[in-house]
Amino acid sequence: MPASPSELPEVAAVARDLIRFDTTNHGGGRAAGEREAAEYVGDFLRSIGLEPEFYEPVPRRTNVLARVPGRNRDKPALVLHGHLDVVPAIADDWSVDPFAGVVKDGMLWGRGAVDMKDMDAMILTAVADIVRAGDAPERDLVLAFFADEENGGVEGSALVVQDRPEWFAGATEAISEVGGYSIAVGDRRAYLLQVGEKALVWIRLVARGRAAHGSSYHGDNAVTKLAAAVSQLGRTEWPVTLTDATRGMVERLGELTGTGPDDPDAVAAAAGAASGFLRSTLRTTTNPTGLTAGYKHNVIPDRAEALIDVRVLPGTEDAALADIRRIVGDDIEVEIVHQDIGLEVPFSGELVDAMVAALGRHDPGVPVIPYLMGGGTDNKALAALGISGYGFAPLRLPADLDFTGMFHGVDERVPIESLVFGQRVLTDLLRTY
Repeated sequence: MPASPSELPEVAAVARDLIRFDTTNHGGGRAAGEREAAEYVGDFLRSIGLEPEFYEPVPRRTNVLARVPGRNRDKPALVLHGHLDVVPAIADDWSVDPFAGVVKDGMLWGRGAVDMKDMDAMILTAVADIVRAGDAPERDLVLAFFADEENGGVEGSALVVQDRPEWFAGATEAISEVGGYSIAVGDRRAYLLQVGEKALVWIRLVARGRAAHGSSYHGDNAVTKLAAAVSQLGRTEWPVTLTDATRGMVERLGELTGTGPDDPDAVAAAAGAASGFLRSTLRTTTNPTGLTAGYKHNVIPDRAEALIDVRVLPGTEDAALADIRRIVGDDIEVEIVHQDIGLEVPFSGELVDAMVAALGRHDPGVPVIPYLMGGGTDNKALAALGISGYGFAPLRLPADLDFTGMFHGVDERVPIESLVFGQRVLTDLLRTY
């Protein structure tokens, strides 16, 4: 049976409450909206004496911000941010209701448990712990909870940065999702600290042909052309190309595994369940995600389309698009639906040292390894304001949990004790950095 609210640590209760708001984002402006979840966040912030501000540039796409004064106002402010939307969940595929916030087997289940209502809850409750104790963080904190991240932030962080840049005045660094979590490397544990993100390029392939009866002997079939292009692109083995971040990951992970740096794929494979996640960071990926063609079984259409999710290493966008056009051929049109930037920041400096030290105080002796994330976060929008973003949602995880496989996956869940660990590490960091 689910635990009662009184049995849950506050961080888990807040994450559960957020999961129960269906903030599904289908992309392209089709979304349930974040308004109710944003109002919940606003109420929580008011309950600890903060004054939230709301910005809703598109109906129901609500963003929330609050500033927490620090002890040392001369230090640059630190942004802690999360997003309130989630990708769709097909309930019939799940073993639990994805929006019920079920607690079982010591875990919190639901869409957003990993991406990223867990981190939203950790931010809220870490700040609450500091404020309720009558204390203050070391420096000003800017708390931001964005809409529309799962659609590239088009109706969320991009508009907030454009229209409300004053919200982030004085901030130079940011912390968000998809970093600071543990992975199993053989019989050892290590933490991944996210210091970069691949660029996102969503493209549409369009094939054109001649419409005809389905029984025709026909050599100009748009579906056939498209199928060949999609198969060719989807099966392309892109070469490994190391950046500063991935080179650091390969070197440090190789030291743990005894694997030589000459084979980055082999080094990443030693990370067990996280290996697929890490291998994607070493190269361009081009994954077909949608097909559209035809309107009747006996009609050959004159147009067919495919959606391709392209993720490329920072600075290689133009070269990758040129390669894609070569691979699919001259008969296929390549349209850019949405494109953003890649990021890479140093695995060094006072903030990195502070994050590594905070993890070390709560899990002594466990190495911290830099990595470049294959996906993206709202750090990309903040980069337009000169803010350097890191991924640090600290979670100490069971060795047998395929955590990275749950991003946008089925039966998304996170251990309660991992949430408690993360909140403590984050609170420690905010008190001291």
